[in-house]
Amino acid sequence: MAEVAQDNKKKAAVPKKVKQAEVTKPPAPAGQPDAKAAMPVTKAAAQTSPSKAPAVKAPKPFRAGTKKVNLYTITGTVENEVILPAVFDSAFRPDLIRRAVKVARANRRQAYGPNPRSGMRHSVKTAGKGQGISRVQRLKSGRNAAESPNNVGGRRAHPPKPWAIWTEKINKKERLKARNSALAATSDMDLVITRGHMFNRKITLPIVVSDNFEKIQKTKKVIDSLDGLGVYNDIVRAKEGTHIRAGRGKMRGRRYRVPRSLLIIVSEKGSLSRAARNLPGVEVRIPSEINTEVLAPGGDPGRLALITQSALKQIGGW
Repeated sequence: MAEVAQDNKKKAAVPKKVKQAEVTKPPAPAGQPDAKAAMPVTKAAAQTSPSKAPAVKAPKPFRAGTKKVNLYTITGTVENEVILPAVFDSAFRPDLIRRAVKVARANRRQAYGPNPRSGMRHSVKTAGKGQGISRVQRLKSGRNAAESPNNVGGRRAHPPKPWAIWTEKINKKERLKARNSALAATSDMDLVITRGHMFNRKITLPIVVSDNFEKIQKTKKVIDSLDGLGVYNDIVRAKEGTHIRAGRGKMRGRRYRVPRSLLIIVSEKGSLSRAARNLPGVEVRIPSEINTEVLAPGGDPGRLALITQSALKQIGGW
């Protein structure tokens, strides 16, 4: 009997098995994420979640060069000195500049050519031998010669082909090197003078002005500022050099030929571009629009350039 009682005590000491559903999970300790929060987001939840903003490209750092120029105010007085970016120390490569401008012009050409039936839309006949006249095609309604290239009033022998390919290629590194070389040429006094620009020889090139120049809203104030800087004579040169174009171009919407004058480089287009757009030969550009043809029109480097301080910082990342 004693043995049976001991067995009953042992059975009573053993705990009963608890069902799995009844087990409660302990709360997560502080500082640790919940298990549900750590679960991966489903496709449907991802679609409803707000999308992340695209990453903005950070501007490249300013790389200083070895050249120093004056910083002018809008009245023409010297305010300070600034260091030009390293791109102004680029080697002078007139061969690459010419090639880049030639390629840019070739890629702007449009295909053209006559109608395939031009000069052939006549009813013609030939008299043959023994008539005492030349054996050429003549109009049935008259005696005028027509159609053949050797006839007066006949079709063209070898007209332009509309399927001709005018485009040319240039390597990316060559194009960038040509642009940098043309930009560096704007700081060379001899090249700017050789190109024919008229300006005060005492100023430093390129002309760097304060950012207040970009806030000018009137053309008269732009003229006064350029006169104070000593470059307005170049605009007068462009005005006096405007002439009627030679050739057929005068009949095709480009009657006048205006010489290129001052190039103004600003950080962003605004009121200044509207105030200066009516000045002869003047171009207003932002750094992203600068190419070899703008800096060296016709392939001739050394254009007279005026750059604002903010635009110079953007160019410093080239």
